[in-house]
This record gives sequence, C-alpha cells and structure tokens, in this order.
Amino acid sequence: MKTFVRNQTRRRARETCCELFCGVMIACAVFWAGCARAQAGDAVLAGRVFRAAADGGFEFDTGVLRGRLAKGAKPLGLTDVVHVQSGSRLDGSNGLLSHYRVFTKGKRYGGGAWDWPCKVQQLSDTVVEIVWPAEPERPFEMRARYEWLSPTRIELRTTVVPSARLEVFEAFLASYCSPAFTNSMVLAKEGGDAGAVPVLKHALKAGGDWQMFARDELAREVIMDGRWKLPPNPVDWAIYPVLAKPVGVRRAESLGLSMVLIGTPVDCFAIATPHESEGHYSMYLSLWGRDIEAGRSATTRTRLELVSGDVSAVVGPLFDDFMRGAPRRWRPAD
Repeated sequence: MKTFVRNQTRRRARETCCELFCGVMIACAVFWAGCARAQAGDAVLAGRVFRAAADGGFEFDTGVLRGRLAKGAKPLGLTDVVHVQSGSRLDGSNGLLSHYRVFTKGKRYGGGAWDWPCKVQQLSDTVVEIVWPAEPERPFEMRARYEWLSPTRIELRTTVVPSARLEVFEAFLASYCSPAFTNSMVLAKEGGDAGAVPVLKHALKAGGDWQMFARDELAREVIMDGRWKLPPNPVDWAIYPVLAKPVGVRRAESLGLSMVLIGTPVDCFAIATPHESEGHYSMYLSLWGRDIEAGRSATTRTRLELVSGDVSAVVGPLFDDFMRGAPRRWRPAD
C-alpha cells in the first residue's frame, strides 16, 4: 500500500511539473508573439492623438511621431512629421498620404486635390476627416478619413461619391519623404514573371527617371490612355510588370527607418516612384482605375507604417495584417 501511495505521489508530481512547464512555454509564446506584434506597430495609443490647431488644421502626437494634418485647413496630408526619439523630420514638400492628381478618362481635375476647397473635421480622438464637396466642374464628392491605429500606423479611407458616371476614375495618392529617404522599393515579381517570387525591387536610375509598377495589363492600359500627358507637369513613365502586391517602401538608411505604404490589390492598380535619390523622394499609389457609376460610392483603404530595422523581413506580415483589417489599438482620453 505504501508503495502504491508513493508511486501515485510521484506520478502527480510529474504531472504537476509537466503542467507548470507547459504553462511557462505557453506564457513565453504569448509574450514573444505580443512583442512581435508590437514591433509590427500594434502598440496601444493612449489618450487623444489629434488636437485642433489655431489655423483650422490639426496637430497629432502618437508618442513616436508628432506633426500636423491639414495644416492651415489645406488638404496636404501629414506634414511637419517628426520622429520623436531621433528628432528627425520625415516628410517632404507636400506631405504624406496627400491626394494629388485626380483623373477620369481624358480629363484631369485641376492641378491636384490639394488645391480644391475642403472642410476638415475631427470625428474622434484618433480620426480626422477631410471632405471635398462636389462642384459643377467636378461631379463628385471625395472624402479622406485619417485614423491612427498605433503610434507608428495610420490608415486612410478614401471615398468618392459621384453625381455623374466617372469613366476610369483614378485618385493618385502621394507621399513625399525627407531627403534622408533615398532608397525606393516596390514589392514586384522579378523579371515580370507572373510565377516569380515577390521581391523588394529597387527603383534604380538605370530603370528610368519615373517608374510605374503596374498590377496587370488592364492597369497598363489605364496608365497609357493619355492621362499622364495632361498638364500641368506631364510625366513619361517607364512601366514595369508585374506588381506582386501593392506595397511600396521609402527607406532612410542613415536613420534605420522605413515608410511602408500599402493598398488593396483590388483598388491599388499601380505604384509609382522616381528613381532612388531623385529630388522628390516620393512614392505614389494609383487608386481605382475603373468606372464608378453615378450615385454609387466607392471606398478604398491605404496604410502608412513606420518601421525600424530590417524592412524586408516585415513587408509580408504587414501586408497580411492590413488585408485582415487590424483592430483599433487606442484608449479613450481620460
């Protein structure tokens, strides 16, 4: 009997040790997964991010980034953007996530959306919306809703509401970085082979001054339909297939920082960039490129993420996270 009791006691002790070991392993796995998510931009925002500025625009402070949105109540996207830890300015001439050229087939609507009259309004602590009302010469309303999801991640929802049929409508979303962001890369299929493995392809000078990475042949047809000959500032693009996923990167090697721009495969039909170190230090997402019927609104999502360290290791997970639709990661203001 004593032997039986001793054996039972030892067995229970072994089971308890195994349970403790498994518990520790699970806790470690959860901890490291949480760390990985935080590195990917899932740290929680605390309190109010956007605050109204005296000039009609907004200031923001995420703890990692500070800057302005719609400075002077003008729709230039994110401007005066500073990386708090390094003190480095990150944006360039006309801001980040700034709506620039807007086209329908054979028509360009002024120089850019940043010249149109607009209204700017705060919807919550983390959300600000810009609205461009429809006008007789511009038969659609356009809205841009900026939402901070984490200290390094902002999502933009662009909506167009047409009062007339828009033929092959395109909104060209621009991001201008500081001169530190010399490296420009697009997630492309090397050599244009549809079965090739996606790689971050550098926009080298040898590839042309202005390079466009098209999603498919239909996207190429939109790019080549004459819209880029319309003034002001027409552009001759060197067009490259095949865009693997709508992901573009501007990288500042001196800072160890990268800006990752992401669109949806359905609505982002091309990514454009000048060659590396060209003076605009910019990247552009071509959105929609299709007909939108009168009275039927269309909305698309884009995202900007600031990444430190090796960007090539995270572009795939960041894209997958974007496509899943990340939850909001903020706490209401106290």
